[in-house]
Amino acid sequence: MSDVIIVVVAVFFAGMGVYGLVAPGTLVAPFGIRVASPDGRNEVRAVYGGFGLATAGALALAAFDVGTLRDGVLVAVALALGGMAAGRVVSMLLERPSRCYPTGFYLVVEAGLMAALLAAR
Repeated sequence: MSDVIIVVVAVFFAGMGVYGLVAPGTLVAPFGIRVASPDGRNEVRAVYGGFGLATAGALALAAFDVGTLRDGVLVAVALALGGMAAGRVVSMLLERPSRCYPTGFYLVVEAGLMAALLAAR
C-alpha cells in the first residue's frame, strides 16, 4: 500500500511537471499570475516543470526501492511539501486570499501529500 501512495504522489508531480513545461501560463493563471515574457515562461517551466519531473523521478526510485534512497527521498519530498504548505499559511496570515481556490485547495493538497509520504515510510 505504501508503494501505491508513493506512486500516486509521483504521478501528481509528473502531471505538474508536464503541465508546467507545456503550458506555463495556464498553470499559474488560477493564481492571477500572467506570464507574458519568454523569461517568465522559462521560470515557470524550470520551477514547476523541471522540479516536478525531477521530484516524480526521485519518488519513482523510492517506490521501486532503488538502492537505499527510499527514506531519504520520502522525507525530503515531504519536507518540501511541508515547506510549501507552511509558506501558504504564512501568506494567508499576512494577506487574506480572495477565495478558497486555488490557495486553500493547494494548502490541503500539499499537507495531505506530505502526511501520506511520511506515513508511507
